[in-house]
Amino acid sequence: MSEAVAPERTVPLTAPKVGFVSLGCPKALTDSELILTRLSAEGYQTSKTFEGADLVIVNTCGFIDDAVRESLDTIGEALAANGRVIVTGCLGAKSGEEGGNFVREMHPSVLAVTGPHATQEVMDAVHANLPKPHDPFIDLVPNAFGVAGLKLTPRHYAYLKISEGCNHRCTFCIIPSMRGDLVSRPVGDVLSEAKALFEGGVKELLVISQDTSAYGVDVKYRTGFWDGKPVKTRMLELVRTLGEIAEPYGAWVRLHYVYPYPSVDEVIPLMASGLVLPYLDVPLQHSHPDVLRRMKRPASGEKNLERIARWREMCPELVIRSTFIAGFPGETEVEFEHLLDFIREAGIDRAGCFAYSPVEGATANDIPGMLTEEVREQRRARFMEVAEAVSIARLHKRVGATMQVLVDSAPGLGRKGAVGRTYADAPEIDGTVRLLPPEKISKTLKVGEFTRARIVGVEGHDLVALPI
Repeated sequence: MSEAVAPERTVPLTAPKVGFVSLGCPKALTDSELILTRLSAEGYQTSKTFEGADLVIVNTCGFIDDAVRESLDTIGEALAANGRVIVTGCLGAKSGEEGGNFVREMHPSVLAVTGPHATQEVMDAVHANLPKPHDPFIDLVPNAFGVAGLKLTPRHYAYLKISEGCNHRCTFCIIPSMRGDLVSRPVGDVLSEAKALFEGGVKELLVISQDTSAYGVDVKYRTGFWDGKPVKTRMLELVRTLGEIAEPYGAWVRLHYVYPYPSVDEVIPLMASGLVLPYLDVPLQHSHPDVLRRMKRPASGEKNLERIARWREMCPELVIRSTFIAGFPGETEVEFEHLLDFIREAGIDRAGCFAYSPVEGATANDIPGMLTEEVREQRRARFMEVAEAVSIARLHKRVGATMQVLVDSAPGLGRKGAVGRTYADAPEIDGTVRLLPPEKISKTLKVGEFTRARIVGVEGHDLVALPI
């Protein structure tokens, strides 16, 4: 529920303008897209700036301490520049030291505060403080993707959120307390949104959730319907159907936040056949069984090495990205060395690492053996040194190969070069491909289109390629 808000103001003569800032992960981004779609559908203008707006909405993140600070600073900047601010997102669900709302305690002058995935509560707060000018049909919204609404991403790729919340209670994580338990979207709604995105020109669909592998668990994998056909609410059927919808458009389907359950084995053949990208974003977090138990991680973490080997046997082109935590409470040097050995042996293509952050409310903070910040940061740096060496070595194996590249930037039609990504690179978090100027004068490169390119070199985490 949103907090109490100020009385309504007089209806403006011109279309009211709402400033908007979206912080945090892709899940928060899709929440922002829903809100922006509703705002535009109701005739509000939206803006990325605070000045000149009638009010500002800040979609916050509250996962780790740095994110909390960034969110609080952004709220403060919006208040200073505009004065009329509505706060939503994960930080909005956080309780303060006095038992009240944390954001209210830090910034008592905000107009309203809601938690995450609270589109209607945000709109109620907007309506109370800035009356809506009109309410047209959603498909009349300029630049929208029909039922998929507005997107904040470049027009050639988009995130598709298939569920909200999480049933796990990992000791380092407070997301379930912010976003609640798993709630899967109806499979028909998900597939209709995907179809609208492909029809609107999206060439890469990034499937996201808190736990993609668990899709449908909350509804016992019930059968839904799309395009007049029954489709089970389960990851395998969802991914297969998404691939079939994408195929006529020549579009990519990329899977994120896939927990390494045995059921994922069923999806790998779809990658081997080319129906979906041979790319898995798997949040492993650690490798040592004792650390994984202290983390209360789902699935059998100690079997991940053999599971990854089996996946690569079924699909040799498979690329695995993952995130890890260094310096978890109680982590010994032996356990940390186990993690480094795992990274080397598993050959993780892309790895990110956080030094453990004692987020308020995380039960891991009560585990004996909290390491000093200095040790946590040292282990993060040691991890990244090993992970980068593994990643770069795997990149060098691609030199000489010809790969499909999705163009993200191409000034002057790419005649002086461009920037793109292969199937192995998710936007924002992985590497890129620096495309050299084409040898053929007639060859042009356009944003949102694919080109074939021969890999000729490696630059750090990125590839260099010649369009052909």
